[in-house]
Amino acid sequence: MKALCWTGVNETAVERVDDPAILNDHDVILKVGLSTTCGSDLHLLGGYIPTMRAGDVLGHEFMGEVVETGKAVQKHKVGDRVVVCSFIACGQCWYCTHGQFSLCDNGNPNPGLTEAMWGSPIGGCFAYSHALGGFAGSHAEYVRVPYADQGAFTVPEGVSDTAALFASDAAPTGWTGADLAGITPGDTVAVWGAGGVGQMAARAAMLLGAEQVVVIDRLPERLGQVREHIGAETIDYTDDDVPAELKERTGGRGPDVCIEAVGMEAHGTGPLHLYDQVKQQLRLESDRPTALREAIYACRKGGSLFSLGVFGGLVDKFPFGAIMNKGMTVRGAQQHGHRYIPMILDRIAAGEISTAHLATHVLPLEDGPRGYDMFKAKEDGCVRAVFRPGS
Repeated sequence: MKALCWTGVNETAVERVDDPAILNDHDVILKVGLSTTCGSDLHLLGGYIPTMRAGDVLGHEFMGEVVETGKAVQKHKVGDRVVVCSFIACGQCWYCTHGQFSLCDNGNPNPGLTEAMWGSPIGGCFAYSHALGGFAGSHAEYVRVPYADQGAFTVPEGVSDTAALFASDAAPTGWTGADLAGITPGDTVAVWGAGGVGQMAARAAMLLGAEQVVVIDRLPERLGQVREHIGAETIDYTDDDVPAELKERTGGRGPDVCIEAVGMEAHGTGPLHLYDQVKQQLRLESDRPTALREAIYACRKGGSLFSLGVFGGLVDKFPFGAIMNKGMTVRGAQQHGHRYIPMILDRIAAGEISTAHLATHVLPLEDGPRGYDMFKAKEDGCVRAVFRPGS
């Protein structure tokens, strides 16, 4: 079959790879309908996430049709239209039974790598390096889905393929951050990053009762989507001093909840951004936390911060004194999508969550390298490049 593969730093190619096969009785084989780029993929392309190998199939956010099932699969049959959570979880271990699915003890067959990096292993993720399992990704004609009864979810009638696609990762990641950040009715919430995850976090915050939601970015096409499809306020950080503007909008206090949805390659302005760029390129720090630092400084005293952007290792000039002295609560997580995807699909069907607008560029799989180039360079207003393998 054809698949879009990582072939080196900032290099991808469409190649012929082996068809997937059932390896475990709980697997299904999916014919991929749609698969999309994600901002966290750019960390793979840029070489910031270790343990990638030439020929690894990319893609972790996808939906499609079941074409084969393992003998133990009970919830799905051939012909079902499903969306698949990007993280792979068994549903039976201690973490899964406590709703912390991205921390699954059994989803990652290479636990030693993340245990060495972070002190404990985390779950597996499609196409996100061999540290997170070495699973083949979804930018392909077919993909194997382990633990399918846990991680694949039937798409309701009336929900389009494009709308369902973003229930795989962007929407549940955003909901994870908004839910675990502890938003309460009446809160003011600020979200750094207006990509797919940031937009979905903002919408989740609104549905959880936030009175005011403000999204910070610099790209006009993203900020326009926030205003039109999410209904939140926006700040262009190239025009405004973000902490000062947020205090102005909150009676001098700052937001009750700050959600950072940018991650380890955050863009910024001023000398500190240049400092981080140089140190990251020289590998003197692995992640540049421009947005994360700003969120810490902007958050009100006693407020909470949730980090949704992907970070891989070490950051410099981290203002821990601000966290401690301001009495902040800080959390972070990969998505626990198994908790949220059924509810998100129902809300999409009810018109409460809009996702299809994120697919600004839909391309055949053969145009995958061009799609990633556009997505990375933010060309032609590209918010997400979506690949349709069958076209």
